Amino acid sequence: MNAVIKTGGKQYLVSEGSVIFVEKLAGNEGDKIVFDEVLMLDSKVGNPYVSKASVEGVILKQGKHKKIRVFKYSQKDRSNRRTLGHRQPYTKIEIKKING
Repeated sequence: MNAVIKTGGKQYLVSEGSVIFVEKLAGNEGDKIVFDEVLMLDSKVGNPYVSKASVEGVILKQGKHKKIRVFKYSQKDRSNRRTLGHRQPYTKIEIKKING
């Protein structure tokens, strides 16, 4: 069974046993998490959400992605050049059960 869930302003196609990386969610490793915003469940399409549907998962890890380098500059202006770094936090989740 497949489902499309919404979390962190993004949509994810999940199935039982799949592992996904989502925007950071509150919780510790091993905690259970329930997604109530199910947009699609197999062939059922919600308006906007499928009623009485939920997806259950377990938090595997809280972490940060690799660092990316951002270089900002203005053309013909030597004083406004700078390099920034950013590491986006994430939550790794394993999908355990899809209820529908």
